[in-house]
Amino acid sequence: MKAILFLLISVAGMAAFYGCRTGQYTAANKAYKKQVKQFAKVIREYPVKDSAGLNYAEWVGTTNLSLRKPNFVVIHHTAQNSCEQTLKTFTQTKNPVSSHYVICRDGSVHHMLNDLLRAHHAGVSKWGNNIDLNSSSIGIEIDNNGSEPFSEAQISSLLTLLDRLKKAYTIPTANFIGHADIAPGRKVDPSRRFPWQQLAQKGFGYWYDTTAVQVPAGFDPLLALRVIGYNIQQEKNAIQSYKIHFTPQDTTKTINEADRKILADLMKKYQ
Repeated sequence: MKAILFLLISVAGMAAFYGCRTGQYTAANKAYKKQVKQFAKVIREYPVKDSAGLNYAEWVGTTNLSLRKPNFVVIHHTAQNSCEQTLKTFTQTKNPVSSHYVICRDGSVHHMLNDLLRAHHAGVSKWGNNIDLNSSSIGIEIDNNGSEPFSEAQISSLLTLLDRLKKAYTIPTANFIGHADIAPGRKVDPSRRFPWQQLAQKGFGYWYDTTAVQVPAGFDPLLALRVIGYNIQQEKNAIQSYKIHFTPQDTTKTINEADRKILADLMKKYQ
């Protein structure tokens, strides 16, 4: 328990120290530190005071515990015009949004929230049976307005960061996804310009190879989308999100023969 409290408080102190080097985000860093201290108080509370009428016996603390860890990484583009604009957005209480990391155009990385805390980046979303991605994922925002290429420096920094996160939290290859993947019809980031194939080659997400694919009789492409993780409640939206990720040059919302081969191959990888 002491180790958990020390981690939360020390992370807050570190953020305050680094922010004070320029002074620009001193107020935001103080607010961060205050919230982390409140979280530490909640963790320290045992047994929970709100017993809901339960007949609590003597408190017995288990010796087997650990911190919760993220199991997904969700990648976004900021849809803003500068890193500073995004940092401002994420440090104002009137904007209830946040992310663990922000990667600027020059490749510099702002770590805005401890990996073990919950950011507000996924919103209303669904991937497989997971309907609360905020509670199980790390959010990464890349400074990009959505209509421009991502810089080499950004992708280089992203790959380095993803490698660390994958190793640190044993995140499965299939669980590196985009905001558009988990929010079909509502989000389109990180845009059709994002190099998902390059990430897959490094082990962050899967890509397809249709050179020897034979689509089986009775193949259901919507079932394949569901197996991959897409919410297929709105079919057209699910197809659009799949195409943003895997066939970005195709802006239609229909499944063609090439898509059937791609989905047949991906379905095997994501099963």
